[in-house]
Amino acid sequence: MKQDLHHSSARVTGDHRHHFDSQCDHPFACRLHSHGNDPSLEDPIPQEYVLYLCPTGPLSNVLMDFWRDSKLQCGKNRAHDIFPHITLSEFFTCEDQKVEGLYEALKRAGNRFSSCFPAIISLSLHSSSTYIGFFVSDGPANIIKSFAVAFATEAIALADCHIKPSTKQLHLTLANKFSPHHQKTLEQLAKSINVKQTCQWVAALYSRDMRFVHYPVLRALFKYKPQNIDELMLNPGDLLYIDQAQTAELCNGWVIGISHRTGCRGFLPENYTEKANESDTWVRHREYLFTLGSGPPPKNQAELGMPQRNPNPLPRNVAKMAALQISWKTMPRGLLVICHGERVDQIFGKSWFQQCFGADGKYYRADLNFPSSLPNRKNGIKDFECDPPISSCGIFQARLIGEALLEEQVSVSCVYSSPALRCIQTTQHILEGLQQEQKAKICIEPGLFEWTTWETSTAIPPFMTQRELAENGYSVDTTYKCHFPLSSLAPSESYEDYINRCTASIKHIVGSCATEGTILIVGHGSSLDSITRPLLGLPARDGNDFAQLVQKIPSMGMCFCEDLKEEKRWQMINPPIKMLTHGANAAFNWKHILLDS
Repeated sequence: MKQDLHHSSARVTGDHRHHFDSQCDHPFACRLHSHGNDPSLEDPIPQEYVLYLCPTGPLSNVLMDFWRDSKLQCGKNRAHDIFPHITLSEFFTCEDQKVEGLYEALKRAGNRFSSCFPAIISLSLHSSSTYIGFFVSDGPANIIKSFAVAFATEAIALADCHIKPSTKQLHLTLANKFSPHHQKTLEQLAKSINVKQTCQWVAALYSRDMRFVHYPVLRALFKYKPQNIDELMLNPGDLLYIDQAQTAELCNGWVIGISHRTGCRGFLPENYTEKANESDTWVRHREYLFTLGSGPPPKNQAELGMPQRNPNPLPRNVAKMAALQISWKTMPRGLLVICHGERVDQIFGKSWFQQCFGADGKYYRADLNFPSSLPNRKNGIKDFECDPPISSCGIFQARLIGEALLEEQVSVSCVYSSPALRCIQTTQHILEGLQQEQKAKICIEPGLFEWTTWETSTAIPPFMTQRELAENGYSVDTTYKCHFPLSSLAPSESYEDYINRCTASIKHIVGSCATEGTILIVGHGSSLDSITRPLLGLPARDGNDFAQLVQKIPSMGMCFCEDLKEEKRWQMINPPIKMLTHGANAAFNWKHILLDS
């Protein structure tokens, strides 16, 4: 980067106009092509590693609920910089070519202790004016420390790593270095945590870039195209290390950062970002799962931390469907709200319509990310302009989510979708991944549609009818009588009308569905907030805050609410599956790139 980093007078800090791209674009550490211009790519800089013991399952969920509630009520403290964990070692370095030995060390140590690892780890609450957390009781703590010592011993022999196991009393931090007047509130929240919740513990190996330890980290919210050679390209989801020393000398509104995705350095507009945690940039390498009631590990255990297979397993799909049928009656009621998959106009803009339809009115696939075909509509191709389909990547996203739900044995009792084609298609492909497209029927509920003020057209889009959808192979419930008629959707409705519509719709849906299993709703980015807040008993957000929040929700973003029947309320917890994160893939023209160069 050039030296005159202070020629920033041209960088005004006023209203930076931007177009929000809701596609999530988090970097993958292994994608070396994105580091093509990284000046430190060849530097022999070892990574710093650490071994944590992390909770999973119901206990992890209630801990994350505490994290969220404590931050909401008392603001951020040092404990929010990292996820719930018990520290097993100090940070240590390992040469890149010896990391495989580190993985083997974790596997061997895990196998040695799998038969004696405590089935229950007793946790006792400790509170002071600066710290609140759980201490691990002596019996389990001694076994866990012995496991950490075994890992360190194996690592010396296999990876030439000198690791210092944790010698302090083992603990799980809830809050650290908070304002004294928040202690009472934090204590009350901590006392509400049921530490007897079922939990499987995972020994996880993480790494971080030692060059940027304790650097502030920002996450890009919007796409930014550089206007000058010394500025950084930003994609939504990019993580950025901020150079505080040089940033302090700049004019307001601009900072100097290093991209976690590319390694490149440059100026970036701070109002395009939000604060993130240092641990968001860490890489999770390997883990060893200590299963409840586990016995001695089998001699032929091949995969680190993976449960062994049955001697004569059922075919995968048959086994999963059998498990779903068994768990159907025991699963509590929940609500899973998902934003639709990537839509074609999100990637190709409004011009996608002109790219794909010729003068003869036939559909042509101008790019592989366009769907291979489009459903037939009685009013012809013009209706797609205001009611676009999802892309090929959107189809893949939806099926991947469905497969993950199948893998986690999530039973879906009711299925609802916004009338928008992109939502119906996403729902269909989720059901296909879940292998429920022949059983579950999609109820089209107009009350779940987007806030109509955000529609570019002054009229409500011409949605496909239930009959049209069924004729095109979509698994829709043609007998379903919607709660909010399509004719009642008003263009350019007020925010209050939109919230009232969503509130009435979710109350009807919850009141109509079974008392067990998961209610699946596929809607829009706004649905994750406008549908769940009435259910949680929360008031509607301010309109401006609502608009900013929706901009942060990517394709296939999701949230999950659990029905607490005894308490007669709903609470938001971690979804039953992981999030879907991926990178961008810019348009490529070989003629312009290869020949013109």
